[in-house]
Amino acid sequence: MDLHPPPLIRDCLIHIFTFLTEEDVITASSVCQDWNEAAETPWLWRKMCLQRWSFCNLAVLGSEHVNHSWKRYFLQRCHLEMKMTTGRSGGYTCKSLRGHAGRVVGLVYLQGNSARSPDLWNSRATVCSASTDGTVRAWDIQNGELLWCSPVQSPFTAIIGDERREVVITADSTGLIKTWQGESGQEGASFATGSPLGSLLQYNINNNWFLTVGTSQGSVCTLADSALTKKSSVMVCDSFKVNTLLVSRDKKWITAGTKDKDDLSPKVIYTESLTSPSEGEDPLCQSLPVTGCQAAVFIPTQPARLALIHHNGLHSNQVLTVFDVSIKKTKYKSEIQVQQVESFPLTLNSRYSKVLLEAADSNCLVLAAGQELYVYSLKGALIANFKEHTMSISSISVDSFRVVTASQDLSLRVLTWGKDRDHGLTLESQYHLLGGSHTMSRGFTHVACDYSSITASAEGTDGKDVLKAYSFTS
Repeated sequence: MDLHPPPLIRDCLIHIFTFLTEEDVITASSVCQDWNEAAETPWLWRKMCLQRWSFCNLAVLGSEHVNHSWKRYFLQRCHLEMKMTTGRSGGYTCKSLRGHAGRVVGLVYLQGNSARSPDLWNSRATVCSASTDGTVRAWDIQNGELLWCSPVQSPFTAIIGDERREVVITADSTGLIKTWQGESGQEGASFATGSPLGSLLQYNINNNWFLTVGTSQGSVCTLADSALTKKSSVMVCDSFKVNTLLVSRDKKWITAGTKDKDDLSPKVIYTESLTSPSEGEDPLCQSLPVTGCQAAVFIPTQPARLALIHHNGLHSNQVLTVFDVSIKKTKYKSEIQVQQVESFPLTLNSRYSKVLLEAADSNCLVLAAGQELYVYSLKGALIANFKEHTMSISSISVDSFRVVTASQDLSLRVLTWGKDRDHGLTLESQYHLLGGSHTMSRGFTHVACDYSSITASAEGTDGKDVLKAYSFTS
């Protein structure tokens, strides 16, 4: 018998290593030189990266300044996600960002790390917040520093960022819309709607910039480009505030409605009829076949699939219905087609409380009502249910890595997505992040995240809200 068989061909070794965990590959690399060379093959680590994450930011691997290997990318990202999953002391920093003299009405990431394609070697994040004190402030959340502050205006009511994360858009109590350059804080264009606003929505179509706003009078107004040029206006829910305003993933549809009247149906509007209206023609618009709208969201994995929570027409029970929206064009006219995909009752314990609804990339829905968090499939299966807050959930943030809930009990709960061979998608509760003392704060009101940080606003007992920024580093 040959006591010294020939070594395994390198390609065979690499193939075998694809079935091992990263810890086992690292252990195997110390066996001998042949195994080490096979275990260090870039193709192997690239395959492991793409198996674990659907997309990796290749730009950081081929940078002019640094040339990081696939192996280092894999190990560094795993290490960072371990910190973000466990939340152990020392794995993150917490900064209190003070300066606002009123209530924070919203916060947005202007510069941050995308959960889809994070840059592990440049995790700098800038968050902008707007307040009833009439100021917009930009913060470096890693260092806890104020970058710029706007001159005092009328009290702000809303803030959003644009898709390119270059501009911040605000609305104040008089209905005045303004844009601000994110990097410098320089004031841009403004537009007076004449009445307080209910919602703001920014989107780009073929590199053209649009802003659609919902007013307290029930109309939807669409503005274009950096000059905020008015393109169209349409009445959606007469005399009721438009506080549901969404755009589909394919940018072809706007959903608008009100949560303030249970028997008013939300509407879908063909975006092109708002952004490029035909003279003398009303925007192409259709009511959805549901009663009222408590919450709504477009599914990010589908071109125009809309999920809504509404009341059953015969009873007060809450129902979640999913629609596909499309358009049928003929030589003489265009028709909106709304097709029901699914509809199922919800078993929410807090029937009359505020309902929050978000969609995950994995074709599931995350909703919060009262103190509880629910995860449903689009078929209506209850995937998970959590009750880990002692007071109502006020805000939720959902991405492909985690779910963060903010509560009036002054805590954030972090939950992470996972996959189980038998049960498929799972959501696991991990840890709380505390917001400080109840003598100083009443609870969290808003929360937003990028890949490696979490920022939330805490309502101050003295009327001066504070931002809490939690940053994880690899």
